[in-house]
Amino acid sequence: MAASVRLSPAARSLFDEPLAIAVQGLGPRQQVTLRTSLQDETGELFQACARYQAGEDGELDLARCPALPGGSFSGLEPMGLLWALQPQKPFRRLVKRDVQSPFLLQLEVFEGHGDPPGRLLARAQHERAFLRDGVRRVPVREGRIRATLFLPPGNGPFPGIIDLYGTGGGLPEYRACLLANYGFAVLALAFYGYEDLPKEMKEFHLEYFEEAVNYMLQHSQVKGPGIGLLGISKGGDLCVSMASFLKGITATALINGSVANVGAVLRYKDITIPPLGVNAKRIKVNKSGIADIVDVLNNPLEGPDRQSFIPLEKAECRFLFIVGQDDRNWKSEFFAVEGSKRLQAHGKEKPEVFCYPGAGHYIEPPFFPMCAASMHLLVGKPVVWGGEPKAHCEAQIDAWQQIQAFFHKHLTGKPSGTSSNL
Repeated sequence: MAASVRLSPAARSLFDEPLAIAVQGLGPRQQVTLRTSLQDETGELFQACARYQAGEDGELDLARCPALPGGSFSGLEPMGLLWALQPQKPFRRLVKRDVQSPFLLQLEVFEGHGDPPGRLLARAQHERAFLRDGVRRVPVREGRIRATLFLPPGNGPFPGIIDLYGTGGGLPEYRACLLANYGFAVLALAFYGYEDLPKEMKEFHLEYFEEAVNYMLQHSQVKGPGIGLLGISKGGDLCVSMASFLKGITATALINGSVANVGAVLRYKDITIPPLGVNAKRIKVNKSGIADIVDVLNNPLEGPDRQSFIPLEKAECRFLFIVGQDDRNWKSEFFAVEGSKRLQAHGKEKPEVFCYPGAGHYIEPPFFPMCAASMHLLVGKPVVWGGEPKAHCEAQIDAWQQIQAFFHKHLTGKPSGTSSNL
């Protein structure tokens, strides 16, 4: 009997869903190497491999069989072949550029534990998709807004969320798209480096973001009375600013965000918030030329830098902080703690804070492989993002659940301040 790969679901799954992997038809206790490969839209190759030994019956089920030392990971890791994917060229991060097409995952089974691997015994292909059937993708070009709206299947209205990414600019859609699979109307919003938006991060006007909030609040498929905000990195402090100054926001979730304004001047009507000061002398560069920028920002509690602290106590919403405790981009845990202190000092609800040891900066939806280092547009060289792959993967799975639970709880249309919402 020839060896074959058995996947469940068989042909296609959503990217953030687990995938069960097994090999059957091997010899008793046969040693094999499994390798996964995935190409992104630019042709970059990501791979992971693991060494296994089949059972007495010639079966190899990754949910029951630990990987042996010598591969990309070891131990009982049913999803290791996905979260351990690494770029074959340095400083590449796996992102999905076109959510309308799936990633094609290749799985190969080789004889033995050699390097290079032995004879190919079996192979399979699997589609890792982003759009669930029935989810609608609607490009939005209204007024100044440059965005994409994802609407779940079925008849709305749905709880609405605006999703912001960081200093990479452009219009990443993959997180918004995956979130829409769970019953949210999600607007992926570009804010610079896209179409006719500003090319550089010099200053941001909250009026642009206000336009997006009003677009969502007025949309027939969005359930009021308020919407949610989700932001990572620079998108996080933009969300804090939106929540602090704009009406109609009920819940704000930050993934490794800052409570000080960072990187660009922020303006709203007659208010100006300067960016937090930086000291480039605090950048540490290792032998490989990779920068550690964790100490670059000044302390927003000291001196003139206090003007950069966003007045989040003005917000009329609930907050959730997702924190990678090994974030090397900036001190996310410090920001979460100081934000929490400030809210409570002004009599506001204590925010929910989830801290993940061993998680780095880019906490993405589940099963995106951890990016240890990549190019930083503002620094102009590769920077280290922090994290340990297995802990980071586990953080992504849990954080994704916490984010959904938070939004379901606070965006179900019950006005805040009623007893049912406490």
